[in-house]
Amino acid sequence: MTEIQILTKQTESAFEWTNKLIVSVPAEKWDIIADGIGSNLSWQIGHQIISIYYHTIMTTVGHISEIIEKLNLGHYTEICKYDTYAKEMVGKTDPKQLMEHLKIMQGKSLKVIGSLSVNDLHETIEPTKVPHPIAKTKFDAIDWNIKHTMWHCGQIATIKRIVDYSFDFGVKRPYSKR
Repeated sequence: MTEIQILTKQTESAFEWTNKLIVSVPAEKWDIIADGIGSNLSWQIGHQIISIYYHTIMTTVGHISEIIEKLNLGHYTEICKYDTYAKEMVGKTDPKQLMEHLKIMQGKSLKVIGSLSVNDLHETIEPTKVPHPIAKTKFDAIDWNIKHTMWHCGQIATIKRIVDYSFDFGVKRPYSKR
């Protein structure tokens, strides 16, 4: 397996887990701020939209104006960047559109990864206004996106547990109430 194939497979897996958790939460619960975590599903999804763009698109191939305009990334950046609060986002998004935009961004991310060569992966990331917190190379940026996605996947699982009920990972526990 090449590095591109490994990054693609890991990215697909991270996106699959994230989406599986998201769709298991009823849309009417997406804006509920989960006690103890101070976040909600709407913010998590919006944050993933801008994070995937930043980590696997902007830092590897530069801006893609079609995506910026189609998804109104300025709006998501305003309400979902790392220093915003989920309460500021309540009522400002539509769950169906959020999920649609997340899937568009995930698909574009995978296309970008697939368009890179192994040599591209070892090139320095594209310059950005905000320096990347971890990555020096394009490989680093994509690898970080996988880790970042799974970090938020864990937060989404915690939110689900608080506002709905624990996700059923298919593990049967004799002590489970379900």
